[in-house]
Amino acid sequence: MPTVNHTFLETRGFTTHVAGAGTGPPLILLHGWPEFWATWEPMFERLAGRYRLLAPDFRGFGESGNPASGRSDQAGPDVLADDIAALMDALGLERAGFVGHDVGGYVMQRLALRHPDKVAGLFFFNCGTHGIGARWRDPQQINEIWYQTFHQMPFAPELVGATRASCRAYIGHFLRHWSHRKDAFDAVLERWVDNFLRPGNLQGGFNWYISQNAGRLAVMAGSAPKPPKIRQPARVFWGRHDPVLKSAWIDVVGDYFEDVEASIAEDAGHFVHYETPDAAAEEIHRFFERI
Repeated sequence: MPTVNHTFLETRGFTTHVAGAGTGPPLILLHGWPEFWATWEPMFERLAGRYRLLAPDFRGFGESGNPASGRSDQAGPDVLADDIAALMDALGLERAGFVGHDVGGYVMQRLALRHPDKVAGLFFFNCGTHGIGARWRDPQQINEIWYQTFHQMPFAPELVGATRASCRAYIGHFLRHWSHRKDAFDAVLERWVDNFLRPGNLQGGFNWYISQNAGRLAVMAGSAPKPPKIRQPARVFWGRHDPVLKSAWIDVVGDYFEDVEASIAEDAGHFVHYETPDAAAEEIHRFFERI
């Protein structure tokens, strides 16, 4: 494992934590839920010799602060994209490549549209788009997205965080269920529990779902306006066995990017970067080396 440096920067009224490693062209790695910066350690191990890797924690996640002390609807993709743009300014970075999935994937799309000059290229592990539409509420999908409603309940953090065992059961469920390789996170599960038991971190993560709800329902209803196509080069590497962001939804990716290569990671589920890190790192390097 390369040396990982931890930096804390004031951005937009709160402190952003960034884990960094390596030297070279900058790549900013954006995590999902239930994750934080450490989800990118397999990429640090494989890519720090080629890139300057920067893995921030979003507001309310990991070791970053949160301008909201409790429930908030100010943690959606536009807000988080503006947070990352401000972080780049604080780091003195004019432009960078981006790698992300889940929450990070949505943030990257908004960042590319809101701050296009800051984005050199976009690499997605799985890629939820506006084009999923009503398929979010297909009968076979309903049981997969229950948590998106539960996370909006005011009692959710208290229930999940009632004990260490309850937090472990809850977070561990998603890490196992969403993975094709079910033991991918077993060795680090206690670190994940430690992270989400930090004061405010359960609510901090749940605020994403509160903030996203109106947009999510509009996409399902078909009333959300279609965003402009993203111009920057993009690469999508989608885990075949992801139960929540289904790989079949790769069929609409071309409608949202002007220049995109999309393919399937056959041996992975939701967490491609953690389940199949060698293939993930190879694809990241191949993409950014090309652009």
